[in-house]
Amino acid sequence: MLPSSVREFAADENGATSIEYALIASIVSIAIVGALMGVRGSLVNVFESVVAGFSSIK
Repeated sequence: MLPSSVREFAADENGATSIEYALIASIVSIAIVGALMGVRGSLVNVFESVVAGFSSIK
């Protein structure tokens, strides 16, 4: 037989929701990083054109 403290620990679900939210947040952040890596070249071109536009204002 298991001691009652071990049974209580095994049945306790406190904190499970926060772990699930942490897993979801990590999956979403990995997806965002992956998407940004795919459009990296386009973003670099956009920011380079913005810098060139500001440089021409001088």
